[in-house]
Amino acid sequence: MGLMDKVGGMFGRKNTLEKLSIRELQAEQIRLKNRLDRLKKELNQIEKKKKQLFQEGIGADKLKKKMLAQEIKSLDLEQKLKLKDFTTAQRQYTLVTNMIIIKKYEKELRKTGIWEKLSSVEPEQLEQALIKINLDGKEFDEMVEGLNKVFEMEVAEFEESEDETERELMQAWSQVEAGEADVEEVAEKVVSIDKKLEDEEL
Repeated sequence: MGLMDKVGGMFGRKNTLEKLSIRELQAEQIRLKNRLDRLKKELNQIEKKKKQLFQEGIGADKLKKKMLAQEIKSLDLEQKLKLKDFTTAQRQYTLVTNMIIIKKYEKELRKTGIWEKLSSVEPEQLEQALIKINLDGKEFDEMVEGLNKVFEMEVAEFEESEDETERELMQAWSQVEAGEADVEEVAEKVVSIDKKLEDEEL
């Protein structure tokens, strides 16, 4: 059983913060960081391929554009699946990082009563709470404030229509061909993963 299984499974029991060592959590943090780096590289490679295909569509006939649009949509789907993996790994990384910080401040948190609050909250709620905040680099008071506020926060879900991709691509090709837009700028806007990553990081 991997540590993330333990971390996920541990929220089914009480006083779970006490069951994992800082060393175990730090090892998992390194593993997740490496996974995030690998996924980011793969996402960038897919984006590069999408931009190449977009360039090929400029000045091409309608059939060629349709074929290219299908290839781009296929890559877009692959990219979205990898983005989902990236987002999951990123949430796990945030969870583990926050747990490390909380474990390091265990004594102080016990004195403020926050530790008791963290131990008594519903397991799933605690997991969600620790995913939603970033305690890294925060002063102790800021951390306590963040932990107090976090249970009121809500996660917004974001979904994108696949049909919209083709419409956006056709519109972008038209703009470039009519000289209304710069190729690089439009390609960046239409096929870029950066905006999606920014949305996920919010």
